[in-house]
Amino acid sequence: MHAHDAGQIARISCGHCNIKRHYKPAELREVVGNLTIEEVRRKARCQVCGKTEFMHAELIHAHGQELVTIRFRRLKEIRWERRVIWRDE
Repeated sequence: MHAHDAGQIARISCGHCNIKRHYKPAELREVVGNLTIEEVRRKARCQVCGKTEFMHAELIHAHGQELVTIRFRRLKEIRWERRVIWRDE
């Protein structure tokens, strides 16, 4: 059973910046693939400080008042960029 089907929420936080982000597991799976939460933690990078070594990730079950106050980061779009790199010969 996938975490999204179980009603879990992915919480990824930076211990350096003390910032927490909440994600829907189905959207996270679309971006990083079908990984465990530990593998997601290893791939995560803080968007504020850019560090990877202070990242924490966990799956939680939010209930009651906590569920109402959580703001989710939602996937807007996935954009693939094509860059041209030149070489002088």
